[in-house]
Amino acid sequence: MQKQPDYIQEDTPGGVPVKMWTRGVPVEDEARRQLANAARLPVVFRHVAAMPDVHFGIGATVGSVIPTLHAIIPAAVGVDIGCGMIACKTTLSAQDLPDNLGPLRTAIERAVPHGRAPGARDPGAWQKTPGAVDTAWAQLEPEFAELCRDHPKLAKTNHHMHLGTLGGGNHFVEVCLDEQGSVWFMLHSGSRGVGNAIGTMFIELAKQDAMRNNANLPDRDLAYFEEGARYFGDYVRAVGWAQKYAKANREVMMRRVLEAAKTVIRKPFQSHTEAVNCHHNYVQKETHFGADVYVTRKGAVSAKKGELGIIPGSMGARSYIVRGKGNPESFQSCSHGAGRTMSRGEAKRRFTLADHRAATAGVECRKDKDVIDETPAAYKDIDAVMKAQEDLVEVVHTLKQVVCVKG
Repeated sequence: MQKQPDYIQEDTPGGVPVKMWTRGVPVEDEARRQLANAARLPVVFRHVAAMPDVHFGIGATVGSVIPTLHAIIPAAVGVDIGCGMIACKTTLSAQDLPDNLGPLRTAIERAVPHGRAPGARDPGAWQKTPGAVDTAWAQLEPEFAELCRDHPKLAKTNHHMHLGTLGGGNHFVEVCLDEQGSVWFMLHSGSRGVGNAIGTMFIELAKQDAMRNNANLPDRDLAYFEEGARYFGDYVRAVGWAQKYAKANREVMMRRVLEAAKTVIRKPFQSHTEAVNCHHNYVQKETHFGADVYVTRKGAVSAKKGELGIIPGSMGARSYIVRGKGNPESFQSCSHGAGRTMSRGEAKRRFTLADHRAATAGVECRKDKDVIDETPAAYKDIDAVMKAQEDLVEVVHTLKQVVCVKG
């Protein structure tokens, strides 16, 4: 007897099917509409894959994998280009951590600029960049200078001063314990101000191109560049550079987090005994079903057979280090987290400080009104999300945070 597929297929009138790994997980109607809009684009190849953390996003659905032939959709990549995760296991055990974790959180907060505020003095940017940031920027700067020659407005963005900084919203640094009691450090961030500027600029250029060419789009935000178009090559170069920046940003931060931890934790330790650094908002050329396609993962992680990835929960939930199963139907992808169940505004209206404190009991983290939009109840149940994608990944480690730093 043939095995029932683990995904739910929704056919799209006038488009390709949408395959959804969402059994047992809620999906809003707005997200379904966005997925159908993407599936109607003439450049989309074979089908759209929706991960179990799928939810409404700007332009394209968060938690979607969109393969395209000879074209890229800038809004499907989004503005947090290269956003992703890095995690490393250490030689420390739970008993090596101090009883009071407050000083450890403070040390990490001092080591990594985070958050944002209006005005000239941005707490999320360096006032004076440390040497490690300058060294990393020196590797990125020559290619950036070439981009600025073609697009001078990028020179005025936050680039050098944002390298090695966290940002706000759902970006975080965590200290976690795995199922054996080993200590891990994990963080989530992307290409910061400069990536946002690159994404915003090219999304607008794609919309202008679509208007000039009278393109019949189901949603203006899904405007795309085709190979050979005026800005296609520029976008490929810019998005590729932003993805390198995001990877370097996480590496610089992780080094600084580990150095900060060593000032508080008395026992000497090594790190990177197991390390993963993966994007979950990006585009790259890959081969699927015998065709060379551009695969855009917006809130999705590559899960090739044997490849390690990270699927974080919310501030009070478990996270997972996973190994990909290389499922061809998902374009060898998996979810990038739990996925929101509501907007930030709705979370602030619905939950109280008491709710948030109860949900994050036992975690050394911020428990003030400015992080209520990130409270665990604003996210889907990570256990249901993991169950829905059992044919995409296997769990290697289960992590539970004991410290969480939010921007």
